[in-house]
Amino acid sequence: MSLVDEVNNRRTFAIISHPDAGKTTLTEKLLLYGGAIHLAGSVKARKTTKHAVSDWMEIEKQRGISVTSSVLQFDYEGHHINILDTPGHQDFSEDTYRTLMAADSAVMLIDVAKGVEAQTKKLFRVCRERGIPIFTFVNKIDHFGRNPFELMDELEQILGIHAYPMNWPIGINGSYQGIYDRTNASIELFEKDTSHGQHKLASTKGAADDPVFKTLLEDDVHQSLIDDIELLDEAGDTLDMEKIKNGQLTPMFFGSAMTNFGVKPFLEKFLEMAPKPQPRTCQEGIIEPTADQFTSFVFKIQANMNPQHHDRIVFMRICSGTFERGMSVTHRQSGKILRLMQPQQFLATERTIIDDAYPGDIIGVFDNGTMGVGDTLYSGKKKVTFKDFPTFPPELFARIRAKDSMKRKQFLKGMTQLAQEGAVQIYENLGSMESYIVGAVGQLQFEVLEYRLKHEYGVDLEMNTLPFTVARWIQTNGHDYKDLKNIDSAMLAKDHKQRVVLLIANEWQTNWIIERNPDFTFCTTPDELTLDPQEE
Repeated sequence: MSLVDEVNNRRTFAIISHPDAGKTTLTEKLLLYGGAIHLAGSVKARKTTKHAVSDWMEIEKQRGISVTSSVLQFDYEGHHINILDTPGHQDFSEDTYRTLMAADSAVMLIDVAKGVEAQTKKLFRVCRERGIPIFTFVNKIDHFGRNPFELMDELEQILGIHAYPMNWPIGINGSYQGIYDRTNASIELFEKDTSHGQHKLASTKGAADDPVFKTLLEDDVHQSLIDDIELLDEAGDTLDMEKIKNGQLTPMFFGSAMTNFGVKPFLEKFLEMAPKPQPRTCQEGIIEPTADQFTSFVFKIQANMNPQHHDRIVFMRICSGTFERGMSVTHRQSGKILRLMQPQQFLATERTIIDDAYPGDIIGVFDNGTMGVGDTLYSGKKKVTFKDFPTFPPELFARIRAKDSMKRKQFLKGMTQLAQEGAVQIYENLGSMESYIVGAVGQLQFEVLEYRLKHEYGVDLEMNTLPFTVARWIQTNGHDYKDLKNIDSAMLAKDHKQRVVLLIANEWQTNWIIERNPDFTFCTTPDELTLDPQEE
């Protein structure tokens, strides 16, 4: 198969949602229908003790939530699919953002009863900024929820995007019987789920004008379906692939990930409509996926996926060319030539050694600490530099140290690896190496940090919260940091790249400090920094 064919067959997408909308459950059901697993183990199923396949961390299994993105890959009807399952919790927004950088499209999951929620809005904005197509799956229609027309209106009013329903629920709200496929005018009625979603759901499918459906459906249900479809056809948006590509229109699907209602129709239609791997912009120009030169970037690092070996896996998105096992590539940031041995693809923690991979694919390789998130790898002599990922400014800070001073070595190793992962942001308190300052977007990040240091590195933490909510990176503009005025109640620190950052109590004090130091520039993120004259 040619490189062009391999590219055309690939679909790489992320699933995003507010917590508890059913994202991890939908991910698992796609695997079930794709044949990657044969028995779904939902975290909410009452008659099974299995955990969701994509939740591989022990803390995820205990809490029933996703705290890190995972990669799942399978084949379905000629397509090679890369699913990026992201954490829904807002405390892990930065991990989700990095994962979206590796996706060509996104599936936005919405709870039928709750509609568009806070985290959904944030993640939607990220997708829109990235310019990637968004497909909407309205979940949990086995429960009572909003009217479908009301949800369409909410997407337009709150998110500013029009929706085109690809299918439409049939029946009474809270007790839907099936879905109507608008593209081929067919009806599919689903049998009641008795396995808590562990098995594929049986259904009856046929043309909408088949008299059998009029007998299977009650008269008022059948008439309501006819009225709804007429209204959609006359007053709704038209299906415009260009608008979908530009993020102006979202194809909308209805279903229930828990019961498998509508999952297979969604999967098949999504694979038909979703974009193949797209061109990528780098500092040197546009990289076409079908270009001969191999290029990729690192979007995720995960330590201790195998706790027995304390391994460090670097996840990279292939952007162009063909990857071959054992090939030598240039690491753009260090200039080193690296040989990529034992490349792997994943089904959460299950790994398979591969011999080759193509644009759109996500592969993992072992790394000893050379690579970082956002780094570029390429073959040949032509330099390629993908842009650095944006940094989220932290809002919570704490000082941490190992309770047992004899565990200092393990503490430093753990903090170094978790900082490279991007699990939290690490700062050095100037003049002290016995403790670190950690910055987080949310409290749950601290809890995960404490849990992982204890269970993966054997280190118990002493953690003290700090009275800061704002971080500002400082541009000296040729001056000395010692000349900063009125910072007695703030704290100077350095981030993991040795850039000086000022930790401040609140926005009011931040503005007060900025006003009294006009010779310095205060940046919200390190991405805004430019090279100081003294560093040129």
